[in-house]
Amino acid sequence: LTGCVQRAFFPHVNAATARVLAAEGCEVYAPRAQGCCGALSVHAGREQEARALARRLIDRFDRDDLDYMVVNSAGCGSSMKEYGLLLADDPEYAERALRFSERVRDVSELLCELGPVAPRHPLELRVAYHDACHLAHAQGIRSQPRELLRGIPGVELLSVGEAEICCGSAGIYNLVEPGPARELGRRKAGNLIATGAEVVASANPGCSLQLQASARELGHELEVLHPMELLDLSISGRRLEIKRRTT
Repeated sequence: LTGCVQRAFFPHVNAATARVLAAEGCEVYAPRAQGCCGALSVHAGREQEARALARRLIDRFDRDDLDYMVVNSAGCGSSMKEYGLLLADDPEYAERALRFSERVRDVSELLCELGPVAPRHPLELRVAYHDACHLAHAQGIRSQPRELLRGIPGVELLSVGEAEICCGSAGIYNLVEPGPARELGRRKAGNLIATGAEVVASANPGCSLQLQASARELGHELEVLHPMELLDLSISGRRLEIKRRTT
């Protein structure tokens, strides 16, 4: 899945994800004109719209030769894993949606299932991992991204204070409740800055945007990367130029 926010703001994350999957032995299929998965519509309570988008995506990806539907955006993956519930009352799509959801995997989840194939080159970095709520709470995926990051030689994974607290992005929460969202964002960004990390790893585009904006309000520039970007760097052997600044 190339996604909407991911594709618009972080296309390099999609490219890195495809390269990592290919390096780990996968054949990657990314159809054109995928459209939205419906996650933002679900967040907004627009269920009829969400169902229409889900049906369209199922039709676009419904091929027998696909083993998994891989997602690198926590919010998207959370909704796609619940297509079976979303379309449970649709006689034409209920069974197809359930089969579809059973094949959905967060990219970190799939890579841990498959096990490493490509050699990793060292990245001497202090990394703080941010738990996206739609990944940790909705999907129960906490250990897999950390396992992948710890598998990169030279990476020191740091503990983050109040790790369970939301960053304030939360789907569309930062749009409909900007005040409380801003408070959460500043609190989360402060905890991440306090670790002294050179890089913050975030597996959700909404979180990444929120963390960067909140850190700027505190006078910092956070280097926020998707775990797949760090894996891509390690597998390719390229170096990361840190541009973190304080103002």
